[in-house]
Amino acid sequence: MRRTKASILLTLTAAAGLTLAGSVVDGASAVPMARQVALAGPSDLVGWATQGGGTSGGAGGGTTTVSSSSALSSALSASGTQVIRVSGTITCSGMLKVTSNKSVLGNSGATLVGCGLNVANASNVIIRNLTFRNWNDDAINVQYSTRVWIGNNTLSNGYDGAIDIKRASDYVTVSWNRIFSHDKTMLLGHDDGNGGEDRGRLRVTYHHNWFDGTNQRHPRVRFGNPVHVFNNFYGGVRSYGVASTVGAGVLVECNYFENTPDPYHLGEGSSGPGTLVARNNHKVNSGAGQTGGSVASIPYGYTCDTPSQVKSIVTGGAGAGRVGV
Repeated sequence: MRRTKASILLTLTAAAGLTLAGSVVDGASAVPMARQVALAGPSDLVGWATQGGGTSGGAGGGTTTVSSSSALSSALSASGTQVIRVSGTITCSGMLKVTSNKSVLGNSGATLVGCGLNVANASNVIIRNLTFRNWNDDAINVQYSTRVWIGNNTLSNGYDGAIDIKRASDYVTVSWNRIFSHDKTMLLGHDDGNGGEDRGRLRVTYHHNWFDGTNQRHPRVRFGNPVHVFNNFYGGVRSYGVASTVGAGVLVECNYFENTPDPYHLGEGSSGPGTLVARNNHKVNSGAGQTGGSVASIPYGYTCDTPSQVKSIVTGGAGAGRVGV
Protein backbone atom coordinates (compact mmCIF):
# COMPACT_ATOMS: atom_id res chain seq x y z
CA MET A 1 0.00 0.00 0.00
CA ARG A 2 1.33 3.43 -0.93
CA ARG A 3 2.07 5.47 2.17
CA THR A 4 1.10 9.11 2.40
CA LYS A 5 3.62 11.81 3.14
CA ALA A 6 1.87 12.50 6.43
CA SER A 7 2.18 8.86 7.56
CA ILE A 8 5.88 8.80 6.64
CA LEU A 9 6.48 12.00 8.60
CA LEU A 10 4.64 10.63 11.59
CA THR A 11 6.84 7.52 11.44
CA LEU A 12 9.98 9.69 11.28
CA THR A 13 8.73 11.71 14.21
CA ALA A 14 8.05 8.60 16.31
CA ALA A 15 11.50 7.23 15.48
CA ALA A 16 13.02 10.47 16.72
CA GLY A 17 11.11 10.23 19.98
CA LEU A 18 9.00 13.32 19.25
CA THR A 19 5.30 13.94 19.64
CA LEU A 20 3.59 16.25 17.16
CA ALA A 21 -0.01 17.39 17.21
CA GLY A 22 -1.91 16.53 14.05
CA SER A 23 -4.37 18.66 12.14
CA VAL A 24 -7.37 17.70 10.04
CA VAL A 25 -7.64 18.44 6.32
CA ASP A 26 -10.48 16.98 4.25
CA GLY A 27 -11.21 14.63 7.12
CA ALA A 28 -7.69 13.12 7.33
CA SER A 29 -5.11 13.52 10.08
CA ALA A 30 -1.88 15.12 8.90
CA VAL A 31 1.28 16.72 10.28
CA PRO A 32 1.25 20.55 10.21
CA MET A 33 3.39 21.99 7.41
CA ALA A 34 5.48 23.97 9.90
CA ARG A 35 6.64 20.67 11.40
CA GLN A 36 7.23 19.20 7.95
CA VAL A 37 9.77 21.97 7.35
CA ALA A 38 11.84 20.72 10.26
CA LEU A 39 11.59 17.06 9.29
CA ALA A 40 11.59 17.01 5.53
CA GLY A 41 12.86 20.38 4.27
CA PRO A 42 10.71 23.30 3.12
CA SER A 43 10.62 22.20 -0.53
CA ASP A 44 9.00 18.82 0.07
CA LEU A 45 6.67 18.43 -2.91
CA VAL A 46 2.91 18.84 -2.53
CA GLY A 47 0.23 20.12 -4.84
CA TRP A 48 -0.60 19.70 -8.49
CA ALA A 49 2.94 18.58 -9.47
CA THR A 50 2.27 15.34 -7.57
CA GLN A 51 -0.52 14.50 -10.02
CA GLY A 52 -0.42 13.00 -13.52
CA GLY A 53 2.30 10.55 -12.54
CA GLY A 54 4.29 12.91 -10.31
CA THR A 55 7.39 15.02 -10.85
CA SER A 56 10.87 13.57 -10.30
CA GLY A 57 12.92 15.68 -12.71
CA GLY A 58 16.35 14.26 -13.42
CA ALA A 59 16.28 11.64 -10.69
CA GLY A 60 17.91 8.44 -11.89
CA GLY A 61 19.99 10.17 -14.54
CA GLY A 62 23.55 11.44 -14.53
CA THR A 63 24.74 14.67 -12.92
CA THR A 64 26.63 17.49 -14.58
CA THR A 65 27.85 20.76 -13.03
CA VAL A 66 27.89 23.92 -15.16
CA SER A 67 29.42 27.33 -14.53
CA SER A 68 29.10 29.10 -17.89
CA SER A 69 26.23 30.21 -20.11
CA SER A 70 27.22 27.92 -22.97
CA ALA A 71 27.57 24.87 -20.72
CA LEU A 72 24.23 25.62 -19.06
CA SER A 73 22.41 26.05 -22.37
CA SER A 74 23.90 22.83 -23.73
CA ALA A 75 22.95 20.80 -20.67
CA LEU A 76 19.41 22.20 -20.50
CA SER A 77 18.66 21.42 -24.14
CA ALA A 78 20.18 17.92 -24.19
CA SER A 79 17.92 14.91 -24.45
CA GLY A 80 17.65 12.34 -21.69
CA THR A 81 17.29 12.36 -17.92
CA GLN A 82 19.80 14.52 -16.06
CA VAL A 83 20.51 16.53 -12.92
CA ILE A 84 22.11 19.87 -13.81
CA ARG A 85 23.87 21.61 -10.97
CA VAL A 86 24.51 25.32 -11.47
CA SER A 87 27.62 26.78 -9.85
CA GLY A 88 28.57 30.42 -9.33
CA THR A 89 27.14 33.43 -11.18
CA ILE A 90 26.28 32.97 -14.84
CA THR A 91 25.61 36.03 -16.98
CA CYS A 92 23.43 35.31 -19.97
CA SER A 93 20.59 36.73 -22.07
CA GLY A 94 17.29 35.63 -23.53
CA MET A 95 15.48 32.41 -22.63
CA LEU A 96 17.35 29.11 -22.30
CA LYS A 97 15.23 26.12 -23.32
CA VAL A 98 14.75 23.34 -20.76
CA THR A 99 13.87 19.88 -22.09
CA SER A 100 12.06 17.02 -20.37
CA ASN A 101 13.29 14.99 -17.38
CA LYS A 102 15.63 17.60 -15.97
CA SER A 103 16.41 18.83 -12.45
CA VAL A 104 18.06 22.26 -12.52
CA LEU A 105 19.52 22.74 -9.05
CA GLY A 106 21.60 25.62 -7.78
CA ASN A 107 24.66 25.02 -5.68
CA SER A 108 25.10 27.50 -2.83
CA GLY A 109 24.97 31.03 -4.24
CA ALA A 110 24.09 29.96 -7.79
CA THR A 111 22.78 32.96 -9.73
CA LEU A 112 21.51 33.63 -13.24
CA VAL A 113 21.86 37.27 -14.30
CA GLY A 114 20.15 38.62 -17.41
CA CYS A 115 18.39 35.51 -18.68
CA GLY A 116 15.58 33.11 -17.92
CA LEU A 117 14.59 29.46 -18.29
CA ASN A 118 11.98 28.41 -20.86
CA VAL A 119 10.24 25.12 -20.05
CA ALA A 120 8.52 24.58 -23.40
CA ASN A 121 6.94 21.39 -24.77
CA ALA A 122 8.49 19.48 -21.87
CA SER A 123 7.43 17.28 -18.99
CA ASN A 124 8.89 16.30 -15.62
CA VAL A 125 11.07 19.32 -14.80
CA ILE A 126 12.32 20.62 -11.44
CA ILE A 127 13.91 24.07 -10.94
CA ARG A 128 15.20 24.77 -7.43
CA ASN A 129 17.59 26.83 -5.35
CA LEU A 130 18.51 29.43 -7.97
CA THR A 131 18.70 33.22 -7.75
CA PHE A 132 17.44 35.12 -10.81
CA ARG A 133 18.26 38.82 -11.35
CA ASN A 134 17.71 41.36 -14.10
CA TRP A 135 16.23 38.93 -16.63
CA ASN A 136 15.38 40.54 -19.97
CA ASP A 137 12.26 38.47 -20.77
CA ASP A 138 10.77 36.12 -18.13
CA ALA A 139 12.75 34.52 -15.32
CA ILE A 140 10.87 31.22 -15.66
CA ASN A 141 8.36 30.57 -18.43
CA VAL A 142 6.33 27.36 -18.63
CA GLN A 143 4.33 26.62 -21.78
CA TYR A 144 2.91 23.46 -23.33
CA SER A 145 4.48 21.59 -20.42
CA THR A 146 3.31 19.32 -17.61
CA ARG A 147 4.58 18.06 -14.26
CA VAL A 148 6.79 20.99 -13.27
CA TRP A 149 8.00 21.96 -9.82
CA ILE A 150 9.51 25.41 -9.21
CA GLY A 151 10.72 25.72 -5.62
CA ASN A 152 13.04 27.67 -3.32
CA ASN A 153 14.19 30.28 -5.82
CA THR A 154 14.84 34.00 -5.27
CA LEU A 155 13.80 36.39 -8.04
CA SER A 156 14.18 40.16 -8.35
CA ASN A 157 14.48 43.14 -10.69
CA GLY A 158 13.40 41.50 -13.93
CA TYR A 159 11.80 42.85 -17.09
CA ASP A 160 8.63 40.78 -17.47
CA GLY A 161 7.14 37.87 -15.51
CA ALA A 162 8.99 36.24 -12.65
CA ILE A 163 7.20 32.88 -13.04
CA ASP A 164 4.70 32.72 -15.92
CA ILE A 165 2.69 29.58 -16.77
CA LYS A 166 0.58 29.40 -19.90
CA ARG A 167 -0.49 27.65 -23.13
CA ALA A 168 -2.07 24.39 -21.94
CA SER A 169 0.49 23.73 -19.19
CA ASP A 170 -0.72 21.56 -16.33
CA TYR A 171 0.23 19.84 -13.05
CA VAL A 172 2.56 22.54 -11.70
CA THR A 173 3.64 23.43 -8.16
CA VAL A 174 5.25 26.79 -7.33
CA SER A 175 6.49 26.71 -3.74
CA TRP A 176 8.81 28.43 -1.25
CA ASN A 177 10.00 31.15 -3.67
CA ARG A 178 10.82 34.72 -2.66
CA ILE A 179 10.13 37.57 -5.08
CA PHE A 180 11.05 41.18 -4.36
CA SER A 181 11.77 44.46 -6.21
CA HIS A 182 9.58 43.35 -9.08
CA ASP A 183 6.28 44.24 -10.78
CA LYS A 184 4.65 41.38 -12.76
CA THR A 185 5.09 38.40 -10.50
CA MET A 186 3.15 35.28 -11.56
CA LEU A 187 0.87 35.09 -14.61
CA LEU A 188 -1.26 31.97 -15.16
CA GLY A 189 -2.84 31.94 -18.61
CA HIS A 190 -1.65 34.51 -21.15
CA ASP A 191 -4.77 35.52 -23.09
CA ASP A 192 -8.55 35.68 -22.68
CA GLY A 193 -8.98 34.09 -26.11
CA ASN A 194 -6.92 30.97 -25.41
CA GLY A 195 -9.63 28.95 -23.70
CA GLY A 196 -9.54 26.26 -26.39
CA GLU A 197 -6.09 25.23 -25.19
CA ASP A 198 -6.27 26.25 -21.55
CA ARG A 199 -9.70 25.20 -20.33
CA GLY A 200 -9.37 22.03 -18.24
CA ARG A 201 -5.64 22.65 -17.78
CA LEU A 202 -3.53 25.32 -16.05
CA ARG A 203 -3.94 23.53 -12.73
CA VAL A 204 -1.30 25.01 -10.44
CA THR A 205 -0.56 25.08 -6.71
CA TYR A 206 1.11 28.15 -5.20
CA HIS A 207 2.20 27.62 -1.61
CA HIS A 208 4.64 29.09 0.90
CA ASN A 209 5.83 31.82 -1.47
CA TRP A 210 6.99 35.17 -0.11
CA PHE A 211 5.66 38.13 -2.09
CA ASP A 212 7.91 40.79 -0.64
CA GLY A 213 6.71 44.26 -1.64
CA THR A 214 5.92 43.17 -5.19
CA ASN A 215 3.21 44.84 -7.24
CA GLN A 216 0.75 42.55 -9.05
CA ARG A 217 -0.08 38.99 -10.28
CA HIS A 218 0.26 36.82 -7.19
CA PRO A 219 -1.06 35.10 -9.31
CA ARG A 220 -3.31 36.55 -12.05
CA VAL A 221 -5.32 33.55 -13.25
CA ARG A 222 -7.21 32.64 -16.42
CA PHE A 223 -9.08 29.35 -17.03
CA GLY A 224 -7.32 27.12 -14.45
CA ASN A 225 -9.77 25.45 -12.03
CA PRO A 226 -9.00 24.63 -9.33
CA VAL A 227 -5.95 26.79 -8.82
CA HIS A 228 -4.78 26.51 -5.22
CA VAL A 229 -3.16 29.44 -3.40
CA PHE A 230 -2.36 28.56 0.20
CA ASN A 231 0.06 29.45 3.00
CA ASN A 232 1.72 32.30 1.10
CA PHE A 233 2.94 35.50 2.77
CA TYR A 234 1.91 38.77 1.11
CA GLY A 235 3.96 41.56 2.64
CA GLY A 236 3.35 45.10 1.41
CA VAL A 237 1.89 44.00 -1.92
CA ARG A 238 1.05 47.24 -3.70
CA SER A 239 -1.45 46.80 -6.55
CA TYR A 240 -3.25 43.52 -5.77
CA GLY A 241 -2.66 40.00 -4.56
CA VAL A 242 -4.69 37.34 -6.39
CA ALA A 243 -6.94 37.98 -9.41
CA SER A 244 -9.34 35.33 -10.69
CA THR A 245 -10.41 36.15 -14.24
CA VAL A 246 -12.15 34.61 -17.23
CA GLY A 247 -12.94 30.92 -16.70
CA ALA A 248 -10.76 30.52 -13.61
CA GLY A 249 -11.58 29.04 -10.21
CA VAL A 250 -9.17 29.93 -7.41
CA LEU A 251 -9.10 28.72 -3.80
CA VAL A 252 -7.28 31.23 -1.58
CA GLU A 253 -6.74 29.82 1.90
CA CYS A 254 -4.57 30.05 4.98
CA ASN A 255 -2.48 32.92 3.61
CA TYR A 256 -1.06 35.84 5.58
CA PHE A 257 -1.77 39.30 4.12
CA GLU A 258 0.05 42.23 5.69
CA ASN A 259 -0.18 45.85 4.48
CA THR A 260 -1.90 44.61 1.33
CA PRO A 261 -4.92 46.83 0.55
CA ASP A 262 -6.35 44.54 -2.17
CA PRO A 263 -5.62 40.91 -1.24
CA TYR A 264 -7.80 39.26 -3.91
CA HIS A 265 -10.50 40.16 -6.39
CA LEU A 266 -12.52 39.05 -9.44
CA GLY A 267 -11.60 40.23 -12.92
CA GLU A 268 -8.57 42.30 -13.87
CA GLY A 269 -8.05 44.89 -16.58
CA SER A 270 -10.12 43.90 -19.61
CA SER A 271 -10.53 40.31 -18.34
CA GLY A 272 -13.92 39.43 -16.89
CA PRO A 273 -14.38 37.74 -13.52
CA GLY A 274 -13.67 34.14 -12.69
CA THR A 275 -14.63 32.57 -9.37
CA LEU A 276 -12.78 32.78 -6.08
CA VAL A 277 -13.32 31.17 -2.69
CA ALA A 278 -11.35 32.54 0.29
CA ARG A 279 -11.14 30.87 3.69
CA ASN A 280 -9.05 31.01 6.85
CA ASN A 281 -6.80 33.85 5.70
CA HIS A 282 -5.02 36.07 8.25
CA LYS A 283 -4.99 39.81 7.56
CA VAL A 284 -3.02 42.61 9.15
CA ASN A 285 -3.75 46.14 7.94
CA SER A 286 -5.15 44.68 4.71
CA GLY A 287 -8.37 44.89 2.74
CA ALA A 288 -11.32 42.52 2.87
CA GLY A 289 -10.97 41.11 -0.64
CA GLN A 290 -13.63 40.12 -3.16
CA THR A 291 -15.01 36.59 -3.57
CA GLY A 292 -17.72 34.92 -5.63
CA GLY A 293 -18.86 31.62 -7.07
CA SER A 294 -17.55 28.12 -6.40
CA VAL A 295 -14.29 26.33 -7.14
CA ALA A 296 -13.65 22.69 -8.08
CA SER A 297 -12.41 20.43 -5.28
CA ILE A 298 -8.71 19.91 -4.59
CA PRO A 299 -7.78 16.31 -5.48
CA TYR A 300 -4.56 15.92 -3.46
CA GLY A 301 -3.77 15.84 0.23
CA TYR A 302 -2.28 18.94 1.83
CA THR A 303 -2.03 20.63 5.19
CA CYS A 304 -2.61 24.29 5.99
CA ASP A 305 -0.31 25.90 8.53
CA THR A 306 -2.02 28.03 11.16
CA PRO A 307 -2.61 31.25 9.18
CA SER A 308 -1.27 33.56 11.92
CA GLN A 309 2.04 31.64 11.83
CA VAL A 310 2.49 31.74 8.06
CA LYS A 311 4.57 34.94 8.02
CA SER A 312 7.26 33.49 10.28
CA ILE A 313 7.19 30.09 8.57
CA VAL A 314 7.52 31.51 5.06
CA THR A 315 10.10 34.20 5.79
CA GLY A 316 12.14 31.52 7.56
CA GLY A 317 12.06 29.08 4.66
CA ALA A 318 11.39 30.76 1.31
CA GLY A 319 14.02 31.59 -1.26
CA ALA A 320 17.29 30.18 -2.56
CA GLY A 321 19.80 28.81 -0.09
CA ARG A 322 17.16 27.68 2.39
CA VAL A 323 17.30 23.96 1.54
CA GLY A 324 20.01 21.53 0.50
CA VAL A 325 19.58 20.07 -2.97
